[in-house]
Amino acid sequence: MKVIKLILKIFGALFLVAIIAGLIAFGYFSNQVKLDADRLIDYNPNTTTRVYDRNGELIANLFSDKHRLYVPFEGIPPRLIEALIAIEDTSFFEHDGVNYEAIFRAAIKDVKSMSLKEGASTLTQQLIKNTILTNEKKFKRKVNEAILALKLESELSKEEILERYLNEIYFGHRYYGVRTAALGYFRKELKELNLKEMAILVGLPKAPSSYDPTRRPDLSFARANTVLFRMKKLGWISDEEYQKYEQFEPTIYDDTLTQNKTPYITDQILRELKDEYPDIRTGGYSIHTTIDFELQELAKRSLQIGYFEILKRAENLTGEDVIDYSDLNGAIVVLENNSAEVLALVGGVDYKKSAYNRASQSLRQPGSSFKPFIYQVALDAGYSTQSRLTDISRTFSYEDKDEEKEWKPKNYSKNFSGMVTLRQALIHSKNLATINLVNELGLSTVHREIKKMGFKNIPADLSIALGTFGISPLKFSGFYTIFSNYGKRLEPILVKRVITKEGDEKTYTAREEIVTTDAQSFLITSILRDVVKKGTGRRAGVKGIELAGKTGTTNDYKDAWFCGYSPEIQTLVWFGKDNNKAMYKETGGKAAAPVFANFYKEYLEIHPETKRVFDVPKEVRSVKIKGNREYFTPISKPPKSNTNESSNSNEELLF
Repeated sequence: MKVIKLILKIFGALFLVAIIAGLIAFGYFSNQVKLDADRLIDYNPNTTTRVYDRNGELIANLFSDKHRLYVPFEGIPPRLIEALIAIEDTSFFEHDGVNYEAIFRAAIKDVKSMSLKEGASTLTQQLIKNTILTNEKKFKRKVNEAILALKLESELSKEEILERYLNEIYFGHRYYGVRTAALGYFRKELKELNLKEMAILVGLPKAPSSYDPTRRPDLSFARANTVLFRMKKLGWISDEEYQKYEQFEPTIYDDTLTQNKTPYITDQILRELKDEYPDIRTGGYSIHTTIDFELQELAKRSLQIGYFEILKRAENLTGEDVIDYSDLNGAIVVLENNSAEVLALVGGVDYKKSAYNRASQSLRQPGSSFKPFIYQVALDAGYSTQSRLTDISRTFSYEDKDEEKEWKPKNYSKNFSGMVTLRQALIHSKNLATINLVNELGLSTVHREIKKMGFKNIPADLSIALGTFGISPLKFSGFYTIFSNYGKRLEPILVKRVITKEGDEKTYTAREEIVTTDAQSFLITSILRDVVKKGTGRRAGVKGIELAGKTGTTNDYKDAWFCGYSPEIQTLVWFGKDNNKAMYKETGGKAAAPVFANFYKEYLEIHPETKRVFDVPKEVRSVKIKGNREYFTPISKPPKSNTNESSNSNEELLF
């Protein structure tokens, strides 16, 4: 009796343990089912970010591992859904996630073949298989798939399941989601597809590689015709529609996934936005840039023309003059004067050879292209364009590491003119006159005023007059808006707005700082206009439009610049060697100015409506001096000795 009681206790304990274990297993399994199902119920897949130019043209796709463009159910054509259901799951709207009749038929075939060959999967089960489970044909996986399918059907509507399926499924060619495939294969939005194109798409998930229309169009079109035949058999399309599209062969495109038309721009956007949008490659943003793709291509062509001209000149060099130009490169930045929106940014002559963005990442000495800022300081201090400057050689003493040294700067022309007007000094880029001007104004004063403009890392010595500091072309272009934007400095912007996939929008505008008045800045424009007409920048001139600008050449011809603008847009061009070694006598006027001119010649053909003459601010007064038109302001007044030479009355000269 005791033995029987002991046995009963043991069995009772084992039964209790079994019940507890079963409950634990059931709880774990139920929780696991819930966790797995939640991935589809709360569906939020990684989606591709798209980058557009200012006119809405796609210029790049940004994604991580999967290229997916999301489309809500409302954006999916009913005909496409009919085609999908016809070929994959005809009773989709009748079953609860599991097609028991199909399973029974498949089971009989599996028993006969002694293997798991027939799937009998509904669209709901296919969705689960592609997102949660594996493709292995095991009984356990099929059970889990069925349970999850029932769970999904109890939580989601049929429309929601279709939306998830058509956004999740793989369509070959590394396209995930039906919208991605439509744009990739046909360059069409879903609403633009015809019936044959829809049939091709819904036929792909069964065997994406085999039916990839870019590789096997014959198999892809045959599979699509099977879809059409099935639709006809079900009575969902007419005989006429079937016959019309059975022989139709659409144009198939084999585009790159990234569609990256402007790689330097794309890289720069990633650098600028990565901190603000850490999920920039997976968040499905729409990034609308300031770039004009047509002008971007024009800028790239112009830069390459200048690059090959330098190489052509190098072919004629002999002996010790031969230069290794294997690391020669360039950059160009184009922006709107009054908004600082970047219209074009090219960071090198060939992105495939070098992705380094010289427009935004390199720090190069601006040389004489920096001089207009020195002259702006002088004009704002009361100098006029007719003020007399001393263009003579001087020797300056300075200490370097407790050693007394001398600096004897020279003009590029190796000679000097004695006394010149401020206008003439800048037109002909007189180094000596500029250095003497800085000395006359006071080095500390010039240094302070230049820093007020926003410049950083400016040398606190007289070499400031010659632009002996590093700055990127993109950053430098922002400072040139002081002139092109009539006294207001703007920080260049590359992104106009970012829209989230939920539709929230953030806009960007350039930060603005008033540096001087419109009248004072116009005085520099009037001088830089003469630089193009009759100074160091003559090769930058283009017939039919007023252009202003300044050349820049650094010691040993390491950098060649032309920085200029029209009444509406501004363009900076730079050439140099990546190793910062010398070019052979390549000045800003010879190497960079012709690129500027080429750009504006073609720009006028694209935009003949562009403004062609600079506005003269109302506080500016013009005077004829020795037959030449001169400009003065209430701050920069005309020399008294010249007033009697004016063609205007004395009253007009009183400010």
